[in-house]
Amino acid sequence: MTRKAPVESDPTVIDITEILARIPHRFPMLLVDRCEEYKQNESIVGIKCVSVNEPFFQGHFPDYPVMPGVLLIEAMAQTGAVLMSKSLEVDTTGKAIFFMSADNCRFRAPVRPGDVVRMPVRVVRHRGDVFKFAGQAMVGDKVAAECEFAAMVVET
Repeated sequence: MTRKAPVESDPTVIDITEILARIPHRFPMLLVDRCEEYKQNESIVGIKCVSVNEPFFQGHFPDYPVMPGVLLIEAMAQTGAVLMSKSLEVDTTGKAIFFMSADNCRFRAPVRPGDVVRMPVRVVRHRGDVFKFAGQAMVGDKVAAECEFAAMVVET
């Protein structure tokens, strides 16, 4: 019998177990399934696999389900929070990462059930516990939404 070599983990990939350890969001508000291409203090790509079973599709819109744009912004913000938490090695005990602002938001294409949303998020500026980001939500090669946003680490 041949033994397989152990699978080495990719330090640029953040799986759902680590995401759950890094941010407090849970169903139905957890909007990031996986992160890839992590570069400390620089950038990350969040992944959201959109299912017809998402609770927001019940009312938005029953005959033509579309992911609400504000939830695309929230998904980008959660991706940024994972980047912050991992870059700063923040112990989230007694702390939270709070959304501070969203600017220059644009919604360009609908996100539908079955879509895989890739969210490249990059750090624009970082001072102390405050990060400013630029992000996009992409389906294939189409930009569905884009936004600049800021977040900070706070004691809870």
